[in-house]
Amino acid sequence: MRQQHGPVVPVVLPGDIPAWLVIGYRELHHVTGDTGVFTRDMGLWNQWPVIPDDWPLLPMVNRRQPSIYYTVGAEHQRHVGMVVPALEAVDPFELRRHAEEIADGLIDSFCGLGEAELIGDYAKMLPILVLGRVIGFPDAESHELTRAINALADGGEDAIAGHKYLTGAMQRLVSGKRAAPGADVTSRMLAHGEDFTDEEYVLDLQAIVAAGHLPTSDWIGNSLRLMLTDDRFAASLSGGRHSVGEAMNEVLWEDTPTQILAGRWAARDTRLGGQHIQAGDMLLLGLQGAHGDPQVQGTGHAHAGGNNAHFSFSHGEFRCPFPAQEIAEVIARTGIEVLLDRLPDVDLSVSPRTLQRRPSPFLRGMTVLPVRFTPTPAVGGMR
Repeated sequence: MRQQHGPVVPVVLPGDIPAWLVIGYRELHHVTGDTGVFTRDMGLWNQWPVIPDDWPLLPMVNRRQPSIYYTVGAEHQRHVGMVVPALEAVDPFELRRHAEEIADGLIDSFCGLGEAELIGDYAKMLPILVLGRVIGFPDAESHELTRAINALADGGEDAIAGHKYLTGAMQRLVSGKRAAPGADVTSRMLAHGEDFTDEEYVLDLQAIVAAGHLPTSDWIGNSLRLMLTDDRFAASLSGGRHSVGEAMNEVLWEDTPTQILAGRWAARDTRLGGQHIQAGDMLLLGLQGAHGDPQVQGTGHAHAGGNNAHFSFSHGEFRCPFPAQEIAEVIARTGIEVLLDRLPDVDLSVSPRTLQRRPSPFLRGMTVLPVRFTPTPAVGGMR
């Protein structure tokens, strides 16, 4: 694609819907940084007249709605002003304690068996359970929340039911915290000085949970896959922790959970990467493509160190808020470290060649990660 079209590639989405895929590092930096020309306002899309109600990518694009994820300009900043301080107030020590307790509980469920499937049994469970604690969701309902959010993320037959449950759960959470606030994100959002509607609170909570769960889950899964299949990280599996951070950062460069993100829409006719972009055109953010740009990609594993100039959390005004990035990193790193501490001889139980990815050009994660290890006793974490 890069050889034939350059850093901005004409592509078609299902139904022959045209779009542009930005895979140049400099071009993506420009698109995500210039909100005047490349806006997040999906209402400008020139393809809306031909988009059917059942278009399969509609949930990824969505329509205008009053949430932090789907607003622009002053309205977006109004939501940022409520959500970001609520996330900033999360105590990192308490967060790690929650993550350790929940990780121990999940590992307890399979540590005596000598084998496990680390995606379904662990990586797809840990982030949402920890996030539930952070936003103030009752532990008693946390496993139903986990089932719903994973059904929504998988996009299967029960995705609609999962979305319906998630919406109802967040409505109950807002109502409950309004009556009895606590030391949690939802209560802090409700205590924000500016008035928001219940719909806005619910949509912002859904955005926090949805954006925080699956990418973190895939960050855990992709990092564990790397550490279990690459000899450079073998030493860490025998007790050391020094390679965990390196593996996690390398994944963000080489195997990022979010490969392609929709998107931006051109506010006017312009040129980008040698292509003529018309007003209303959609631009897909090719995060992994930009990471592989020969102009910035070195040889070997040049990005495995402390280089954080990747796009895995996007860039510019609409990048993932910094406190949300910190929360994701604490959850992912804690999950990996606790697993390696508890199961120091964990190893793949299948050939690495048989491992499969989720069949999606947008989100990159493992479908399964079967492992074996020496059975160990439970420690009594969260049940």
